[in-house]
Parts: sequence; structure tokens; C-alpha cells
Amino acid sequence: MKIFLIPALLASAFAPATVAASSIEKIQNIVVIYGENRSFDNLYGMFPGANGIGRAFAEQRYTQVDMQGKPLTQLPPTWDKPGVANKDFPQGMPNMPFSIDAAPVNQGLDKKTVDLVHRFYQNQMQINGGKNDRFAAISDAGGLSMGHYNGASLPMWKIAQEYTLADNFFMGAFGGSFLNHIWLACACTPVFKDAPDSMRAKIDAQGNLLLKAGSPTDPLTGAPQFQDGSVTPDGFGVNTLQSSYQPSGIPSANDPALADSSKHPLPPQTQTTIGDTLSQKTISWKWYAGGWNQALADRSQIYGGKINFQPHHQPFNYFSRFAPGTKDRAEHLKDGAELFDDIEHGRLPQVTFYKPQGELNEHPGYTDVMSGDEHIANLVKKLQASPQWKNMLIIVTYDENGGFWDHVAPPKADRWGPGNRIPAIIISPYAKRGYIDSTPYDTTSILKLITKRFKLAPLPGVRETAGDLTGALQN
Repeated sequence: MKIFLIPALLASAFAPATVAASSIEKIQNIVVIYGENRSFDNLYGMFPGANGIGRAFAEQRYTQVDMQGKPLTQLPPTWDKPGVANKDFPQGMPNMPFSIDAAPVNQGLDKKTVDLVHRFYQNQMQINGGKNDRFAAISDAGGLSMGHYNGASLPMWKIAQEYTLADNFFMGAFGGSFLNHIWLACACTPVFKDAPDSMRAKIDAQGNLLLKAGSPTDPLTGAPQFQDGSVTPDGFGVNTLQSSYQPSGIPSANDPALADSSKHPLPPQTQTTIGDTLSQKTISWKWYAGGWNQALADRSQIYGGKINFQPHHQPFNYFSRFAPGTKDRAEHLKDGAELFDDIEHGRLPQVTFYKPQGELNEHPGYTDVMSGDEHIANLVKKLQASPQWKNMLIIVTYDENGGFWDHVAPPKADRWGPGNRIPAIIISPYAKRGYIDSTPYDTTSILKLITKRFKLAPLPGVRETAGDLTGALQN
């Protein structure tokens, strides 16, 4: 947003940074709530005053092309599986964004859709140098990638109207949930130098994935199939890998606390995390995970069961400092039920991270938007009613875009990201009210804010180009 200053007010032009610095000092508790897999345009593209889908149409920044750069004559079908179109989505839709919750689809926010590919190399190929014009061509869900909602009925939309919505906030890393959770923890990419060749992606000289033999080449007839892997050719973990520690997607072999090492879990990582820097300054912190205790007790809840626990959403469980049996694990990695008890009794640590369980995280494919949004809004209400609210700042955001299109080109920073734009809402007694913050941010901005507030040593991977979220604080 532009602000025009008359001469008499020029002296105050430099005030916001000073005021923001004093406001941040009043914040005693920072709470980060991390949802799943939604681009900004997918949920908040219709938000009044935000840089949304209306601007994409005005600037004509939405036409999708095939892998040769030719505009598609129509959107591909929404694929259920290779060669099979989903019956809930009409075929032959125009090559443009469309409303999932309006005619002709009419699939509301309380309905699940199919999942969409959201992986490291595919995300970069979809972004296509900032054009964002190959989402439909690269996606295994075809035309669904261009779908969006009118989110006005969402409880969090109403909270965003009351506080600050950031409309220039990007996911920290290209691709999926695994890597973006790691980036929230350390602004780093995990190392897996000894990964077998079968786990490594096959890419060309331009860094694009190679197609499998016999893969469809026309996105209107079928989704492309790539020679993908979880590890880069030079040994960095970028797509979903399992932890060496339980709860893991890999069962135990001998030690019940560990994953079977013969199944190639990610080796325990040793990079410095935000948790390390907080602990070094004796700043209290916890990572609360919905379903953590249930997943440890019952493997049927991992990628299934009622709670659908996602172990690759638990970043600190990949680091050796938090290995089973350690003091740090016992002190910092907690079950989500403890969060609600700590809120009620005013016992929240200075920094809180909360990860909803699978059934409540808004991830396409296995849950809907509304149930997770209601869950997060209910949590926000409980935080606002807590004894600690008067000095609290809440950040509600998403790990990544989930394969959904967004019209804004991500800034160029480094090999790992940032990826596409995602929603972020800043809620606090000190947040600007009814405000849209267009400052450039990404997931590392959360780490920047925590580091600034508690005067921590900076993490090496945090980007200088990303703001520290103080633009959302009151003047």
C-alpha cells in the first residue's frame, strides 16, 4: 500500500521502524500455526483490497501453456489417476482460473478434492521463471491446479479482516511439506549424501525432470510422468523422506524408538535449528503436534486412522539433538492436547509452534478446507481468551501452495526457494487492524521475527531479502 506524506509530516516518515521495534519488545509470546497446502490465490484471491485474482485478470497473468510454451486451448481434465478424469469437474473448461465452489463445479469448502503434485522440481517447472504458466501442464491433477474458492465464509477470513493479512508472503522452499517444514525449523535443506541412486531425481542440464518412457506429452490427454526422486543428484533431501526416529513412516526393525535403517530413512541431521538458538538464550519453546502421542502408541494412525498423522510434518524429529531419550526431545516436542491445556492455564512458552493433525490441516486429497479452518479459528479464539493474550503475536500460515496456481512471481533468492505465494495472517493486540501488508516475506521471515524479538544468533539460511513481519505491527 502506498502512503503519501505532506511536507509537515516528512519528519515522521522514519517513525514506523522505531515504533515497530518498540512494539515488538512488548510481545512476550509468539505462536506459529502451520496449516497445509494452499496458495494465496486459492483461498484469499477474492479478499477485498488484496493482490488477488482480479489483478491477475487485469494484467492477463493466468494463461497456461504446454511444455513447449504453447498456450493450451482449454484446461486439462482434473485427473483422478493417470488417464482417468474426475467426474466432479467438467472437462473442456476455459484456460483461466475458475471457482471450485461456484458453477459449474459447485464443490464447497467442506468437500475434499483430489490431491495435486507439490514437489521440488515440479514446482520450479510450474513457476517457469516467474511466469507461473505451467501449473496445469505439469500437475498430476491437471486443471484443478487453477481452481480457487471464495473464502468469505471461512472463519479465518473474518479474522484476517480484523487484523493483518500479508499478501506478499511466499513459501520458504520449492515443493512440498517435508522440505518446507524443515525450512521453518532451520532455514536449511537436509543432507543425504549416501542416498541410493534409486532415490535420486533424474534431471537435464536446465534442472528440469526427465520424463519417463511412454509419458504423455500433451497435458490435455494425460499428466506427465517424471523420473523423480526424494533426493537431488548431489545428495540433498527435497521431497518426502522419513525420519530415523519414531514416529516415522518407516516401521521399526529392532529398536522400537527407531525406523528400520535398511529402508533408507533420512540420516539424523545436525544443522542449527531455531530451537537450538532459542535454547542457547534460555528462551522457552515447544513444538506441539496434533496426534503425536497417538502416533507413537498406534502405527495405524500414521498416514491413516482417524487422525491421519503425517510424520513428515514433524521437522525437529529429523534432528539428532531431539533423538528419542534426549532431554531436548522430552522438553520441546509435545502432543497437541497439551497446547490447549497450556493455553487455558497461561503456561505457553515464549515461542510456540503448532501443527494440526492430518484430518484438521486443510490438505487436499485427505481433508477439506473448512474443517481445518474452523479448527484454527477456534484455537485463535482460545488464545485470545488466554491470560497471555495481551502480549501475544499469532502467525497463521501454510507450509506450501499444495500444487495450486498463484499469479504472483516468487522473488528469486537461492537454489531452494522461495516458492509460490501462500496466505499469512498476523493476529495480535499490536497488529495493524484491517490491514493488508504487502511487504515481501517468506517462511524465513518467521525465524527473522523470532530472532529479532529474542535477540538470537541469526540462522545462516534466513534470507536478507525477506522482511521480519514488523511491517504488520501498529505504528
